Amino acid sequence: MEPSVTSTPAPVLIDAHHHLWNLGRRPQPWLDDPALASISRTFTPGDLRSTATAPIAGRHLHSTVVVQCMPEVPETEDLLALAEQEPLIGAVVGWADLTSPAIGEVLDRLLAGPGGAFLRSLRHLVQGEVNPRWLQRPDVERGLAAVRDRGLSYDVLVRSHQLDQAIRLAERFPELPQVLDHAGKPPIARGELADWQSQLQQLAAHPQVVCKLSGLITEADHDTWTTADIRPVWDTLLTAFGPGRLMFGSDWPVANLAGGWNRWAATVDELLTDCAEYEIHALLAGTATAFYRLPTHL
Repeated sequence: MEPSVTSTPAPVLIDAHHHLWNLGRRPQPWLDDPALASISRTFTPGDLRSTATAPIAGRHLHSTVVVQCMPEVPETEDLLALAEQEPLIGAVVGWADLTSPAIGEVLDRLLAGPGGAFLRSLRHLVQGEVNPRWLQRPDVERGLAAVRDRGLSYDVLVRSHQLDQAIRLAERFPELPQVLDHAGKPPIARGELADWQSQLQQLAAHPQVVCKLSGLITEADHDTWTTADIRPVWDTLLTAFGPGRLMFGSDWPVANLAGGWNRWAATVDELLTDCAEYEIHALLAGTATAFYRLPTHL
């Protein structure tokens, strides 16, 4: 039977990766770095709404996925409660201790608590772990199994030299939906992309893995980057994953360190110039909607 076409997707824009923090309520010690002084203040949904004004392919920001920063369950609880009150937020990527024997109980409590229906994925800052096999630790794998068994996904945050861990994770957990945050942080500023490209292609061979087009401008030279610096990464991602497995994310307000939400949006708009409308929809809304189980807008 031929599928019936009764409507076309509404031209919405989803920001699949941003952060929020209220320093009066919950400190963020990582912001004590002097290099981060410009973003060491409170950022609210209202700030994002008033900031994110640039369209991409004629689409304006419609909804978002907010992502944890701190390895603390209380921060995740705060984000879930905020999502329940804030119409802009469609999903939360939270944190829980994957190494804990009680991980299942913690996840169950989060899911049953205020805003628990917005919890879609977990993340750990593997980029800060010195163990080169952290994602393959037996206790971590037990925790990832608990994530999988509760119908949640996993956001993979690694640096380019840690992509081998992400590949092994994909091999060992074929039924766990995974998304590579910030495209695995390619070393754009150094211009040394060959190893990243090779490993990214290996990771993309696993169909349960998708990728965020996010966090790239902060991997480039913050002051001098241009679209030309981003394009080789874009070309690699588009070839490896295809638009149906890529999703736009801003990494705001961290993106403010290298130009901000609107400049990144304008760059993505330029990169999409040669894409078909169905490809644009996938990258700007469809992939994120499917992965994070967001409401479908028709």
